[in-house]
Amino acid sequence: MPHMILADTTASISELKKNPMATVAAGEGFPVAVLNHNQPAFYCIPAAAYEELLEKLEDAELNRIADERSSQAEVTVTLDEL
Repeated sequence: MPHMILADTTASISELKKNPMATVAAGEGFPVAVLNHNQPAFYCIPAAAYEELLEKLEDAELNRIADERSSQAEVTVTLDEL
C-alpha cells in the first residue's frame, strides 16, 4: 500500500538509533521522515521548526477566535467603569 511521505529527507529507524543527531542534521532544518519497513512511522523535526509550527497554530487559533467575535455587537466601556 503506498504512503505519502511529507519530507524531502528520509531515514530508517535503524539509522535514527545509530546516530539521532545526524538524522536530524540530515534534514538541514526541515523534517525527516523516519521509515519502518519502508513506510513512514513518524517525522523528526528540529526544535526550532517545531516551535515555529506551534506559533503558527496558535496564530491560526487566535485568528479563528477574532473572526468569530467580529460579528458580535461592540460594547462601549468608559475608563470610569473599569
